[in-house]
Amino acid sequence: MLISIDERATHWFNKEYGFNKPFALRMFPQYAGFGEKNKGFTLAFSAETPTNAGYVKEMNGITFYVEGNDEWFFKETETYLTANALLDEIQITFKEHVPVN
Repeated sequence: MLISIDERATHWFNKEYGFNKPFALRMFPQYAGFGEKNKGFTLAFSAETPTNAGYVKEMNGITFYVEGNDEWFFKETETYLTANALLDEIQITFKEHVPVN
C-alpha cells in the first residue's frame, strides 16, 4: 500500500473543509455503484477522528488516515492524490500491483 498526497491536494482539502489545523481526514471505500479500482466502490473522504487507524500520513497539519477495516481497498495499490486546478477538484489515480508468480 502506498498513498501519495501532494501539496496541491493538501491545499485543496484545507480550502474545501475549511477547518482550523490540525484536523484528521479519513479515506475510505464508499459504495457508489461504479469505481475505477474496485467495482461498486469509490474513494471517499470524511473529517473525523481515527478510532483504529491502519495507515496514517501527516501533511501540512492534516492527518490523512485509513481505518484498519478499510485497508483492503488500498491493498497492492499505489494511490495518488492531487488537485486538478482547472476543475477545482481532487484527482485520484490508482496504480495496481500485479503479483508475479
